[in-house]
Amino acid sequence: MYSKLKKTISDLTQNFDSIPNERKETLKEVAQYISEELDKKGKVKLNFICTHNSRRSHLAQIWTQTAAYYYDIGGVQTYSGGTEATAFNPRAVAAVERAGFHVNSPVGENPRYEVKVSEDAKPMICFSKKFDDPENPEKNFAAIMTCSDADENCPFVPGTDFRKAVTYRDPKESDGTDREKEIYDARCRQIGTEMFYMMSLVQ
Repeated sequence: MYSKLKKTISDLTQNFDSIPNERKETLKEVAQYISEELDKKGKVKLNFICTHNSRRSHLAQIWTQTAAYYYDIGGVQTYSGGTEATAFNPRAVAAVERAGFHVNSPVGENPRYEVKVSEDAKPMICFSKKFDDPENPEKNFAAIMTCSDADENCPFVPGTDFRKAVTYRDPKESDGTDREKEIYDARCRQIGTEMFYMMSLVQ
C-alpha cells in the first residue's frame, strides 16, 4: 500500500470517536448485513448511490473497497451510481489523490479513472453512471444512499435486498470558493473514517 495512503488510513482509524453515536448505529447495521452476506454467500455487493455519481458515492465506493483490502476481507464488491450520470468530479478526484491514492486520469466527458491503493492491487474503475447501469449489479445487492436527494427521489431501487441511507453533505457547495480544497478533503476524510469504521465491524 502506498505510504501516503497508509498514513491517511492510520489517521482515519484513530478518529473513530469523532463519529456521532447515531451514525455509528447506522454503520453497524450495514456492517451486520455485510457480515451476514459474507457468511451465507462468501461475497457481498454494495452499490453506493447519490444524485450525480460524481463525488460522495465514488468516495464511499473507493474507501469501502480500500477498507476491505486493508482488513483483508475477501468477497467485498463495491459499486457506485446515480439517479443520473455526469462525471467523477475532478475536485473529488484530486481529494482522493491528496489522500494517497494513485489515480490514472484519462480525458473525455466521462473518463474511466483507475484508482489504485498499491502497485500490486487491482485498480478500481471509477466513472459516472446511473445506479442501474449494466456494470452495476442487477440483484442481491445493498443500496447505500449517500445523499438525501437520491434517497428521497429514488424510493425504489430494483434488485436490492438491503437499503440504508448514509448521507453526506455535498462538497459541491464549496466549488469556486477559497475553501474548496479544504471542504473536499474534509468530506473525503469523513467518508473514509466512517467506511473504515463500518468495515472494522465486519465479522
